[in-house]
Amino acid sequence: MRKLLLVFVAITAMATAQDHRAKSIDIKILSTMLADDDGIGEWGFSALVVVDGHRILFDTGAREDTVQINTHDLKIDLTNVPDVILSHNHIDHTGGLMTLRRGVMAKNPDALVHAHAGEGIFANRGSKRMETVRHDYEATGAKITIHDAPFELYPGVWLTGPVPRVYPERNYNTSATITNPDGSKREDNIPEDTSLVIDTDRGLVVVTGCGHAGVANILDYARKKVRNAPVHAVIGGLHLYQADDERLKWTSGKLREFGVQNILGAHCTGIEATYRLRELVGLSRQTAAVAAVGAEFKLGEPIHPGNISK
Repeated sequence: MRKLLLVFVAITAMATAQDHRAKSIDIKILSTMLADDDGIGEWGFSALVVVDGHRILFDTGAREDTVQINTHDLKIDLTNVPDVILSHNHIDHTGGLMTLRRGVMAKNPDALVHAHAGEGIFANRGSKRMETVRHDYEATGAKITIHDAPFELYPGVWLTGPVPRVYPERNYNTSATITNPDGSKREDNIPEDTSLVIDTDRGLVVVTGCGHAGVANILDYARKKVRNAPVHAVIGGLHLYQADDERLKWTSGKLREFGVQNILGAHCTGIEATYRLRELVGLSRQTAAVAAVGAEFKLGEPIHPGNISK
């Protein structure tokens, strides 16, 4: 009897886990360097992520109005998007937050009302910019939640929170510092760097802003904390645009190890780096491309990178 009960519990747990896997995903790039006929390019990143009907804005671009202009050109409505993910503190990912929040409030006060960020985003970096952003954002009735651990935002949709640095990836400005409460300084390795992880039957889909934690670290952590599954897709910035061949070979080896099947490289991934990753991982034009504004990833379809990137 006890054995039957254990089998029933195991089957129930497996069914619950499968129920939490996303069935549909549509990710559209709203800010990156390249643009086709619609929108404008910039050094920044933003993407609209729609998972089983749940709409999430991941990062907000660099300039105050870039994402607002691009959503207008792409005929995308953000007034029905409640959540914003701020992957890290840099202005090329947070610059459009207040313009977007103010732009949607009149039609829907609950649009872009809840921002999520990793622990460390408000660390003392010698600038009050992020504190000003928080003050102005919360003054509109919005809220920022800080995560120090993985968090399931919706069924099968996870935020990593800060990512442990298991592998020696240093995808950030190594001369930047954070000031500790006692006045001492430490290297600013962007500790808050947070990615979005979506669990599907095809594997994990991972959205990154800049990948300052290192793509190998991010994927390793996602597989440990969400599900030990192949990585179906990596979408966003990977901060490899200055990487030399040795580093790209090492990174590609880890991507192959994690079973990466699709790459849509945007922002700081770099054009040449994306093409090298495609070659070294063994992907094709249909499964690895440079993203343009309006580029789209849909679960179960080839990547739609934009005309300029085909």
